[in-house]
Amino acid sequence: VQLQASGGGLVQAGGSLRLSCAASGSTLRNYGLGWFRQVVGKEREFVASVHRSGGSTRYADSVKGRFTISRDNVKATMYLQMNSLKPEDTAIYYCAADPRIIWSSLPNPQAYSYWGQGTLVTVSS
Repeated sequence: VQLQASGGGLVQAGGSLRLSCAASGSTLRNYGLGWFRQVVGKEREFVASVHRSGGSTRYADSVKGRFTISRDNVKATMYLQMNSLKPEDTAIYYCAADPRIIWSSLPNPQAYSYWGQGTLVTVSS
């Protein structure tokens, strides 16, 4: 499975962006999916995930109520809708997928087998 993230860019605080992560080699239908972010010099941080069953999502407290993760199994694409962006959301955002990940491991980046290349999100104040 190869993942291709896109949709990053420069946005003012309070604005919105939608990240996409397109998969090739699989429909992602039975994959647990996640979004993570990383700032230079810091560890990769969990943002959001959706269980392979499709319906169950979880979010980091810092983005809860502002970000929404979703998936389109037909298009083999996952999304991260980001609203009310803050300067502290500035980071490189990565998508990830794994066919065997369990619910409790979704926030753990080491539990994912497949990663996209990352897309930069910059939020100006």
